Amino acid sequence: MAVEAPEGVRIPVWLDVDTGHDDAYALLLAAHDSRTELLGVSTVHGNAPLEQTTYNTRSILEALGRRDVRVHPGSAKPTSRSAVHAADIHGVSGLDGVTLLPEPVQPAIEDVSFLDAMYHALATTPANTAWLISTGTLTNIGLLFQKYPYLAVHIKGLSIMGGAIGGGFTDAPMGKVKGEGERFGNLTAFAEFNVRIISCDPEAAQSIFTNPILAPKTTLIPLDVTHQVLGTAEVRHGLLYGYDPRAITSGAKPSPVRALFTQILSFFAHTYAEVFALTSGPPLHDPLAVAAAIEPETFNDVGGERFLVDIVTKGVHAADKASVGELGRTKVTKLPMGQPGVRIPRGLDVTRFWYLTELALRSADATTPMAEVSWGKLREGGVV
Repeated sequence: MAVEAPEGVRIPVWLDVDTGHDDAYALLLAAHDSRTELLGVSTVHGNAPLEQTTYNTRSILEALGRRDVRVHPGSAKPTSRSAVHAADIHGVSGLDGVTLLPEPVQPAIEDVSFLDAMYHALATTPANTAWLISTGTLTNIGLLFQKYPYLAVHIKGLSIMGGAIGGGFTDAPMGKVKGEGERFGNLTAFAEFNVRIISCDPEAAQSIFTNPILAPKTTLIPLDVTHQVLGTAEVRHGLLYGYDPRAITSGAKPSPVRALFTQILSFFAHTYAEVFALTSGPPLHDPLAVAAAIEPETFNDVGGERFLVDIVTKGVHAADKASVGELGRTKVTKLPMGQPGVRIPRGLDVTRFWYLTELALRSADATTPMAEVSWGKLREGGVV
């Protein structure tokens, strides 16, 4: 049974994204879970350059029937490094392989500072109610709390997708890269690329995890958890048809929004099979940060354990692995029971997560203004 918020009461959330394939699912949950009030969205460099991640975000919101949500372009580069993008994972556009995206109508908000917009939206909520959710590089988040340090006191929590801990933290399959064997993460042996808290802006990440007010309010969802949530062929088929066997056997066409989101997941599946040898399906990283904010009980702590998190900032982005070193490695130390620290779950109710995703798609189906997509175009995009 769906969990409904009390009438008139919703969880205020601000979402910070570098929209690629999995960020799209984070936008889906933030925009269409019945318990959320999406205050706004900021974009950041990461999966692609800022201009492209901003366009992708606007396009996804258009597809979701949420052009009312204001999109604020944020940082185009890390705080002290050059920008690095993920063309090998998400393609040059950040959403390669997706042919069903609508043209966005609502322009991005350029005449207001993104930091001021984030602060105003969050600071005007009742104290200890709002969540800030990051599924992209942490540059915007680091700058926000640098400019407005009191905001850390005001918000209820910060939920981040990022990092790869390794060392048997969970038994999730992490994948392999040809010639390198199994890895902690998906960019280097220590750092994940999907969220650039490690590989692109480790300084911003370190400033957040060492903030004594913010750290105890922070939930970190690393690859060790996200790799437990695989978009298998069965899952993709279920999401496409709304888990309705009658629709499948009758030959009914899926809705445009379901076709789009299945196409997004199908491209991601191809990438993870080719690059990381994960052939059962791609891990769906970013929406887990949204789910952790709106339904934290879906995630499993071990005895309420909390962690001290330290990010390695020594090293440079380079093809030479010796120069990179352990740059971006997420080091965690378990704290004594009762001592405040970062929450890092070790698992979750995967079935429940996919159910939340299905509910969000049903809501999007009921509100999306997207025109019907031709059956031929669905086949062209590899959806059916």
